[in-house]
Amino acid sequence: MRLVIARCQVDYVGRLTAHLPMARRLLMIKADGSVLVHSDGGSYKPLNWMSPPCWLEEREPDPAAELKALWVVRNKAGEELRISVAEIEHDSSHELGVDPGLVKDGVEAHLQELLAEHVQTLGAGFSLIRREYMTAIGPVDLLCRDAGGRTVAVEIKRRGEIDGVEQLTRYLELLNRDPLLTPVAGVFAAQQIKPQARTLAEDRGIRCLTLDYNALRGTESDEFRLF
Repeated sequence: MRLVIARCQVDYVGRLTAHLPMARRLLMIKADGSVLVHSDGGSYKPLNWMSPPCWLEEREPDPAAELKALWVVRNKAGEELRISVAEIEHDSSHELGVDPGLVKDGVEAHLQELLAEHVQTLGAGFSLIRREYMTAIGPVDLLCRDAGGRTVAVEIKRRGEIDGVEQLTRYLELLNRDPLLTPVAGVFAAQQIKPQARTLAEDRGIRCLTLDYNALRGTESDEFRLF
């Protein structure tokens, strides 16, 4: 992983256009090819990024522009992230090795496994594309296809809260940049979903699904049995 702290301007050119004026930022170039632009605010979410597969080209800038470097990051769709670097304060590379991945809560991990096996719980005609579909910011629990052929990203939680909705929203932003997948819909699935999380999800067009763990396991609740 390469970490660069630089005073830079960032322009995204593609289906949309976006501009970040000159300021000090952290530029992160990961081994998987992704490029992320961070500020010191805004929590963990990058200001802009390019997810893999993409290619970084370091060009000689126009001397009249008084720049140290010009980075052009291009993806297979022809979209570009143009990073104009005026000053570099830090530039280092680090070998992180193979990551073992996120270890989930036992019930949450089992819910993912069960829902993958019984994917039609999501709706008639659903089929599984892949479990743990990797993005530049982490894996989507399930990537599926609905009866109409549309791609659907599913985030699974034991307890559905606002953080989980925000996580799925970030995945959807990335996935919808991929011309092979877009348009990508979202499903937020949990054993319990808090009202605030449900309101936020539905406001963003994300469908909420309450999961019955025992039903997925093929068992029945004995809560009201006498014997």
